Amino acid sequence: MLIALQDITFEFGARAIVENASWHIVPGDRVGLIGMNGTGKSTILRVINGEYSVSKGSVNKAKNLSLGFFNQDLLSFESDESILKVGMTAFAEAIKLEKDIERLTQELETNQSEELLIEFSDKLHLFETLGGYEMKHRTEQVLEGLGFSTTDLERPYSQFSGGWRMRVLLAKLILQQPDVLMLDEPTNHLDLPSIEWLEKYLQSYNGAVIIVSHDRFFLDRMVNKIVELYQQQLHHYSGNYEDYEVEKEMRREMQQRSYENQQEYIRQQERFIERFKAKASKAAQAQSAMKRLDRLERVEQVDGGPSKIRINFTIDKTPGKIICTLEHVTKKYGNLTILENASAIINRGDKIALIGANGKGKSTLLRVIAGTEEMEGERIPGHNVVDSFYAQHQLESLHLDSEILDELKSCGSGRTEVELRSLLGCFLFTGDDVYKKIRILSGGEKARVALAKTIISQANFLLLDEPTNHLDMNSVQMLIDALSKYDGTYVLVSHDRYFVSQTANKIWEIVDGEIKEFRGTYAEWEEHKRRQAEVLKQQAAVEKGQKKEAAPVVKQQEPKAPIDKDKKKELQKQQKQFQQLEEQLAKLNAKKADLETEMNNPEVYADKARFQKVEAAYTQLSKELKSATEEYEKAFEKLMELEG
Repeated sequence: MLIALQDITFEFGARAIVENASWHIVPGDRVGLIGMNGTGKSTILRVINGEYSVSKGSVNKAKNLSLGFFNQDLLSFESDESILKVGMTAFAEAIKLEKDIERLTQELETNQSEELLIEFSDKLHLFETLGGYEMKHRTEQVLEGLGFSTTDLERPYSQFSGGWRMRVLLAKLILQQPDVLMLDEPTNHLDLPSIEWLEKYLQSYNGAVIIVSHDRFFLDRMVNKIVELYQQQLHHYSGNYEDYEVEKEMRREMQQRSYENQQEYIRQQERFIERFKAKASKAAQAQSAMKRLDRLERVEQVDGGPSKIRINFTIDKTPGKIICTLEHVTKKYGNLTILENASAIINRGDKIALIGANGKGKSTLLRVIAGTEEMEGERIPGHNVVDSFYAQHQLESLHLDSEILDELKSCGSGRTEVELRSLLGCFLFTGDDVYKKIRILSGGEKARVALAKTIISQANFLLLDEPTNHLDMNSVQMLIDALSKYDGTYVLVSHDRYFVSQTANKIWEIVDGEIKEFRGTYAEWEEHKRRQAEVLKQQAAVEKGQKKEAAPVVKQQEPKAPIDKDKKKELQKQQKQFQQLEEQLAKLNAKKADLETEMNNPEVYADKARFQKVEAAYTQLSKELKSATEEYEKAFEKLMELEG
């Protein structure tokens, strides 16, 4: 056990963040800590880090435990040292030893006493043990993995923007290799290649990792547990985010069924009490029934979950078949070439995701398409095209003295106040928040207002630059749902792979100054890239004379009789296995039906221990059924393949 939170309660003033919550963190844990914005996820990390003290319960940590906490507060760090030196401070003890070794080397030139030689030998051994000889190389490796070029490594830390500084500090934290690594929204500061690098690095990380993130793809690939902060409790789920969604829905269904059955039981008991409480012969039984109801631990009704926005886009004009044409476009910043003689066509109905590493010019290309960026070449807008451009740095269009609700009303969308307030709720503006002045909002809040305005605009062509920044998972899903109903065309830039996978039917990349188009979804593009990498790998192997697959294996298979006999044997084996799986599935489904019948019995809820036993059995059986179904489907596919 690395960390144990035992029945903790933590409050900010009168507001409870958690009440009587427990959580045990063990070696090998990869935990996604999730919850709605504002519920206190970052606060829980600070409790673990020792920055806040709990008002009740205990926080116990293993002896000599090292903790690393990556969070926004790190930006207060300042330095004029190169980013390589800042990263290398992760090896503080090795650096100190290196200076001691230099001093001892100089002393040994004039004094070669046995005592000095032993000290020198011991320090050399410890330096090696601490990774001193590899610290420069490892720091370079991690910084370059997070997107820095080799020439960047000697640039002063102070010259970099906030997002790039956060990458340096993330690199330093990773290199320290703490027993428990806590990451608060790490992907906010990374582009796609850097996120993919971080995933690969953390998958082989020796310590435990706790991640707060709104990036579903990242959580799906990284975590083996989910802890949800919900209604002041920590709810534990095994598996990744996708598994969490399935299990949570199952828990909700079971809780709702439990609630309904318990309510029926309560009604029966109340009718019995009402009927017989005045009769002397039944009074004792009525009193017992009243006591049972008083002792009954009430099951709460399932809440409605996050609100779902149902606002359809309205398009004022139908555009022509071609939305925009770029011909022979060149764009340079000094010696940096973004586009060179690039051409592209955006057709009506295109849903384009523009992806790639930071610094490749994605936002510049969006501005070229919008006609707000000077360039060489030609941009030809289509007929009847009405565009709307959302970008976080283009917030000057907001009226600073307007209230948020009035800002949306001024768009002329024709939406009612109820609809506008519902939309603002999805962007985390609830209650009296809608009356706040734009002037007092933070940068992230202004960005959310601007995005809400974009959604209710009557444009038939949207340009969206990182629209999911500052949104929680439910708001991202709301935006996905809204875009899925949008009849217009859009080009978006995003590093949120789940968002891209749900919204794009074309992928654009800027490669060597050209716009490369892939017609298909993000998943199809990933598979295409994987195949390309395999081909390149095989070509490289051929060039080095290392390809081992050239042996004439196919010709040796030619006598067909033995192969057919083996195939027949394999087919019989597969048919037998398939039959066994069918019987297993039938038994599991029968057990499930029996448990559901038992759970529908109101008397079960009068006995808490019995109910918990039945509920646990149902959860376990559902997991077994899911696993058996997956095995059955694989066996069926194999059988079809053999029979074909």
